[in-house]
Amino acid sequence: MLTDSMAHILVIDDDRRLRDLLQKYLRDNGFRTTTAANTAVAREKMRALTFDLIVLDRMMPGENGLEFARSIGSVSNTPILMLTALSETKARIDGLEAGVDDYLSKPFEPRELVLRIQTILKRLKFTKNAVKRIRLGTAEYDPERKILTVNNEPIRLTSAEASLLSVLSTEPRAIFSRKELTFRCAIEGGERAIDVQVTRLRRKIEPEPRLPQYLQTVRGRGYVLRPD
Repeated sequence: MLTDSMAHILVIDDDRRLRDLLQKYLRDNGFRTTTAANTAVAREKMRALTFDLIVLDRMMPGENGLEFARSIGSVSNTPILMLTALSETKARIDGLEAGVDDYLSKPFEPRELVLRIQTILKRLKFTKNAVKRIRLGTAEYDPERKILTVNNEPIRLTSAEASLLSVLSTEPRAIFSRKELTFRCAIEGGERAIDVQVTRLRRKIEPEPRLPQYLQTVRGRGYVLRPD
């Protein structure tokens, strides 16, 4: 079973000094750590090794972090923590829409980076209160394994999406407020981030995402999952 101390982290950043500092700090805190100076090198290492989490710089020469996150989203379930010098809300929303699990603005305290990594890894292991498989039309979600299939084909979920779906699955047909979902899913970015994750999930589970049948909005109260 995955534990934080066993997790293998891939750090992708064009700043050699920062890469070296993060590698040393993460190793000192019990993580296996591999680094890459750009996304091309990262892809080579991802073909050879399995990683539990990616720490990804947003602003890099050539392919930037957002482009990389979008490009690997369909082939990798590895959660992504993005580093950025941009602090605007729109930048965070852009990252969430690209499939990034969390954002950390530069400059940052290394200890905060470790805490956020641990939060994401704990989110991945959240299964205690989840019910068994949930059927949503042609979609089926297994909370224990955090696997979503549509027409028996696996569909990639980010750790935030999986956490949100797992929490909603604990009490089907119960209404969860945005505030409660923010707390229980440990999703950074506040209630707006919950809305973004709901929109992303609907694209994956709903026949008509703009007319949701299974993941519904309850005006003024929050969200509810209504499985078959």
